[in-house]
Amino acid sequence: MAAERGGCSLEAVPVPLPPEVRESLAELELELSEGDITQKGYEKKRAKLLARYIPLIQGVDPSLQAENRIPGSSQATAAVSKQQKSRSTNSRDERFRSDVHTEAVQAALAKYKERKMPMPSKRRSVLVHSSVETYTPPDNHSAPPDVTTGLVEHLHHERPQVASVRGIPRGYNSSILETADGVPVNSRVSSKIQQLLNTLKRPKRPPLKEFFVDDFEELLEVQQPDPNQPKPEGGEMTALKGEPLGVVTNWPPSLLAALQRWGTTQPKTPCLTALDTTGKAVYTLTYGKLWSRSLKLAYTLLNKLTSKNEPLLKPGHRVALVFPNSDPVMFMVAFYGCLLADLVPVPIEVPLTRKDAGSQQIGFLLGSCGVTLALTTDVCQKGLPKAQTGEVVTFKGWPRLVWFVIDGKHLAKPAKDWHPQVRDASADIAYIEYKTSKEGSTMGITISHASMLAHCHALTQACGYSEAETLTNVLDFKRDAGLWHGVLTSVMNRMHVVSIPYALMKVNPLSWIQKVCSYKACVAVVKSRDMHWSLLAQRDQRDVNLSSLRMLIVADGANPWSISSCDAFLNVFQSRGLRPEVICPCASSSEALTVAIRRPPDLGGPPPGKAVLSMNCLSYNVIRVDTEEKLSVLTVQDVGQVMPGANVCVVKADGTPYLCKTDEVGEICVNSGATGTAYYGLLGITKNVFETIPVTAAGVPVSDQPFTRTGLLGFIGPDSLVFVVGKLDGLMVVNIRKHNADDVVATALAVEPMKFVYRGRIAVFSVTVLHDDRIVLVAEQRPDASEEDSFQWMSRVLQAIDSIHQVGVYCLALVPANTLPKAPLGGIHISETKQRFLEGALHPCNVLMCPHTCVTNLPKPRQKQPDVGPASMIVGNLVAGKRIAQASGRDVTQLEDNDQARKFLYLADVLQWRAQTTPDHPLFLLLNSKGTVASTASCIQLHKKAERVAAALMEKGRLNVGDHVALVYPPGVDLIATFYGCLYAGCIPITVRPPHPQNLATTLPTVKMIVEVSKSACILTTQGIMKLLKSKEAATAVDIKTWPTILDTDDIPKKKVANIFRPPSPDMLAYLDFSVSTTGILAGVKMSHAATSALCRSVKLQCELYPSRQIAICLDPYCGLGFALWCLCSVYSGHQSILVPPLELESNVSLWLSAVSQYKVRVTFCSYSVMEMCTKGLGTQTDVLRMKGVNLSCVRTCMVVAEERPRIALTQSFSKLFKDLGLSARSVSTTFGCRVNVAICLQGTAGPDPTTVYVDMRALRHDRVRLVERGSPHSLPLMESGKILPGVKVIIAHTETKGPLGDSHLGEIWVSSPHNATGYYTVYGEEALHADHFSARLSFGDTQTVWARTGYLGFLRRTELTDASGERHDALYVVGSLDETLELRGMRYHPIDIETSVIRAHKSIAECAVFTWTNLLVVVVELEGSEQEALDLVALVTNVVLEEHYLIVGVVVIVDPGVIPINSRGEKQRMHLRDGFLADQLDPIYVAYNM
Repeated sequence: MAAERGGCSLEAVPVPLPPEVRESLAELELELSEGDITQKGYEKKRAKLLARYIPLIQGVDPSLQAENRIPGSSQATAAVSKQQKSRSTNSRDERFRSDVHTEAVQAALAKYKERKMPMPSKRRSVLVHSSVETYTPPDNHSAPPDVTTGLVEHLHHERPQVASVRGIPRGYNSSILETADGVPVNSRVSSKIQQLLNTLKRPKRPPLKEFFVDDFEELLEVQQPDPNQPKPEGGEMTALKGEPLGVVTNWPPSLLAALQRWGTTQPKTPCLTALDTTGKAVYTLTYGKLWSRSLKLAYTLLNKLTSKNEPLLKPGHRVALVFPNSDPVMFMVAFYGCLLADLVPVPIEVPLTRKDAGSQQIGFLLGSCGVTLALTTDVCQKGLPKAQTGEVVTFKGWPRLVWFVIDGKHLAKPAKDWHPQVRDASADIAYIEYKTSKEGSTMGITISHASMLAHCHALTQACGYSEAETLTNVLDFKRDAGLWHGVLTSVMNRMHVVSIPYALMKVNPLSWIQKVCSYKACVAVVKSRDMHWSLLAQRDQRDVNLSSLRMLIVADGANPWSISSCDAFLNVFQSRGLRPEVICPCASSSEALTVAIRRPPDLGGPPPGKAVLSMNCLSYNVIRVDTEEKLSVLTVQDVGQVMPGANVCVVKADGTPYLCKTDEVGEICVNSGATGTAYYGLLGITKNVFETIPVTAAGVPVSDQPFTRTGLLGFIGPDSLVFVVGKLDGLMVVNIRKHNADDVVATALAVEPMKFVYRGRIAVFSVTVLHDDRIVLVAEQRPDASEEDSFQWMSRVLQAIDSIHQVGVYCLALVPANTLPKAPLGGIHISETKQRFLEGALHPCNVLMCPHTCVTNLPKPRQKQPDVGPASMIVGNLVAGKRIAQASGRDVTQLEDNDQARKFLYLADVLQWRAQTTPDHPLFLLLNSKGTVASTASCIQLHKKAERVAAALMEKGRLNVGDHVALVYPPGVDLIATFYGCLYAGCIPITVRPPHPQNLATTLPTVKMIVEVSKSACILTTQGIMKLLKSKEAATAVDIKTWPTILDTDDIPKKKVANIFRPPSPDMLAYLDFSVSTTGILAGVKMSHAATSALCRSVKLQCELYPSRQIAICLDPYCGLGFALWCLCSVYSGHQSILVPPLELESNVSLWLSAVSQYKVRVTFCSYSVMEMCTKGLGTQTDVLRMKGVNLSCVRTCMVVAEERPRIALTQSFSKLFKDLGLSARSVSTTFGCRVNVAICLQGTAGPDPTTVYVDMRALRHDRVRLVERGSPHSLPLMESGKILPGVKVIIAHTETKGPLGDSHLGEIWVSSPHNATGYYTVYGEEALHADHFSARLSFGDTQTVWARTGYLGFLRRTELTDASGERHDALYVVGSLDETLELRGMRYHPIDIETSVIRAHKSIAECAVFTWTNLLVVVVELEGSEQEALDLVALVTNVVLEEHYLIVGVVVIVDPGVIPINSRGEKQRMHLRDGFLADQLDPIYVAYNM
């Protein structure tokens, strides 16, 4: 950093160091080499030691050096005053040119190379206006976007690296980065090496605690205060007294008294001239007219408005004033009419539509003020939106109002004997002015008659107003300075106001200057915007002369950009008669009214002051005049002196109002008779703001009078001038440093070229994400800006803000022109914009997020501990009184006589036995989409069909015993018959899902792969599918010449086989079960005859299946438990299966549930995709189903067949939805199986209901289970996956040490059971893989049992419930597949948890999937809504993942619904998705790289 700042290298400083300093340095070196201190700590301490001897080391402020200290006064004051003395009135000191900011930004940007950030890619349809050239596909996936360049540069900002970076001259081409030891590296280094370099730079972190503490809070990094940060050093300030209010002999006792006096004694004097949009004077209101019309209105309001024969209004009631900005005359009459009637006017904006920005809040204000009447003009009333009745609509959130039009014809002439009471100014409320807070809430500030009078008095004295002066007013006359100068103080002094409407300024920005000339106005009240606008148009005017002006009051003089407008304006108009001392910036606040105003020298004002302050010091609330660093400075101008009759002090903005030091920034507080008195109806915050008692450091109150907080941040400079550096409303606190929204806007405005965005349409605010403020910048993009240009501008803005404010921008969004919510008079409604951003309703057309650089308070990455050995684990558990986690289902041997088990050892034998003993017993009913029976099979029919298939295999297919046969059938009886045909022939069947005719390209390769991998010698199928496999379309997807023999079984001859094959041993292979895992791996497992019958026996026992039972199955029959239930169990147990192919639900969603009801089924099975189809498709149709007689009260148990963590949300919404149809919530449960054992858990018909526990999601990331209460933060509900099947034993083992774990510990689920598969079937017979998964042994404890590893993480927990056997019930909870987990920041994340958070982030997110890519987390989101919402999701997704998972999202990909691939079990295929993303096949709507 020293290098960047000016390249002063330490070695070159020839200052002799005293021996004690040398000694300390040597000690430091030693500490560093011993590792007792981090590199960062070393540098800070070293810098501190050397601070006195080196003129300027970065990070050590000049003011901290002894020579620079100026006794008695802060440096700021000294420097400012010195500079003012030397400055003549019109020579302009070069250092204070206000384009200094623009230059600073240019210089800052020059330091950055044009670094290529990966541009977001956007689908063409989203581009509002874009050509093909601007479309950029995402970076080629072989080289991920280079995140590292940013990181290394950012490290420069994070710490004052004095020693480690060699000096680089400033203009140096920084495409060569420096590593820690000064070796230049090309920025496109392989990211792995770069990451390594970055980790080398970080000091080694101390290891985390050895064992996980149970009250563990994942600690977010707390920003430690930097010992070198600037601190205020001045003495404590004293309260500043304004000049006393002068005594004026004929000063009226109240404002109304003044109006009465001028209205009766000077009735012809002009009071107010209104202009139209061409600039013509439409009407001049005289004082006489104002008086008489106000009287008429007061009389009408009090006497002519009734409701139920009672007067509608009583003195003190509040009345809304709704007048457009173009009608100051009517407003003035209404305002004074209310005051005369003793009513309280509440001026508000004209509501244009039902949904104006902030309109609801205004409604809330009116409601809380009890407003029932609104005054308006005829024209305005006609323009308001109307209901059918012709009445004005009730706006959203507004109370019911009576609208009263105050045009002359509606007013009554006062009775002869009626006279208003013109009382002296009292403490009663005169009017209520509204203000909108940072959060968007609207408060009404009450101003009493006495305050109103005192304020007019103070303004008159400060501005030297005299009678009959002319004033031009460009501001909104309903509130703030426009009201105070143009409606109140002007009447007090019988002045003539020329009011210039906003609409005229838009057409002709020079209008106010022309009016100053034509009316020879002495005073003009403007905003810096009006000065800026007039500059743009000044070349049209030759004959402008501003010599009549004695005061040009700049109402927003406290804004950081007002100074440049003032300077530029003076530059241009000095030659046209404008005197420099005429420009008078002032500072005001809604609560304290006018706080300070600059006076011209003839009114006794000191010469104006300016200060160039260090932005870095300001962020710590410290004032330092910046002498060296030209870049990050803020140039501020004074806003003049305190108001007459006021006391001002500066206090700490938060906490107790302690007085600030003289060189410290704080909140300005005012004590005077001319401030607001309260927030209407809000006692709590009123006390805090209007009744503050500032105290000294010792806690002594400064005065017995309360002060009012102004919401302005600033300090008192030399000559008792007030300086404002920001507003509390715009304050953003990032990492303890404070930044002002206006300053950040000013930096963005200085980034050239401005031609891509609108100058006045930039909003900056902060949002809280992960316990800190994050800066968001939103700007409106011009319609003609190309994607490339805007992106370029955005990256430059990021760099400029980073350089000048040393703070990262979290999100930068560009929205289409004219779409940001507008404040009443131009400008942006900030709180509404923030609200839209957080709700995802901003609809940006360009977004750039930089969470990597901003979010520095993530918890430390977890470091893997040297593993605790398995023996210590067991001992630890014993000591803690925890049992080793193991559980088993009922013992099979005790449950059934072994003769029967022996008899049922081979399924082929069972089928033959059933065909002989119960030939006509129906085993299968297949339903079609209409719900009618499409085909059935009794025992004998199935047996005969199987025989025919076996004969065909031997004769036509010439197959031998042990050959593999692929069965490619749609779900149906043929599939089951051919399976048994294979068993009869001694062949090994493999069931394969047929290709989808409409989607051959993706489905056929899977079929081909299974056929090849399984080494099938023959394919059995239907005629239709056979044609499809050999068709032209198929040839484009696969090589159709390499299919094995294909036989169709549609019309095979009726033949018997001579003898049915009987396996010589039960361990012989029965069938292969192939399935594609969610990680995209195709795995086939071998099932022996023994395992097959053991599986059937377990399911039979758990579900109590007998020939008299019926079960309904809505599952795919190709693999896992679905296959077993379709093809095996009915034959084994003899029960009847009602088969509902899930595909049929696409044309009739209610098919499955109707079938369950019709056949009064007690046990039914489905998949998650079926459950989801029913929940989504039948959500609104439960009544219709009830009418059709669907009744689900027969269902004892409805089980979802799954190989994943139970989806509680889905099962619960399914239960809730169909509760109306008699479905008991207790009946819905899930099963669990996996590749090594397809049925581990299954609820069955008896035993306790499945339990749900809540675990801490943060603990899960550390592989720990921590049970918490429902609803506690970060809690995750987990439901037990059904009861463990008979004959199954389960244990939880450590994933790495393979030792047994204790109860409620997270580990891998291992299973031992007679129906475990015997191994993987792969082409290359990878024995290692096989041995590891199917014959694992514990490394400690019971080392004899052979287990199969499931590859799933879970835990066992002993519950309070009892099993059928009377034992305590052990529940198994599945957390997720190990293959799916993401290792990020040393922790283990389950994709489903991140996805659940993301889906909750916005209503338009239909589905979501996450995966990692080169250490970046990629989130793919399906957008169910209009494409303009796409970019809203980027920030919301990033926020929610940060908040809930402490992870930074690297890439957000927004796609159409249905893009995320899902398998038949309803599981997301995340790896397929990843491959599609990397191969650029997703056709995304938008891809955002969060850099």
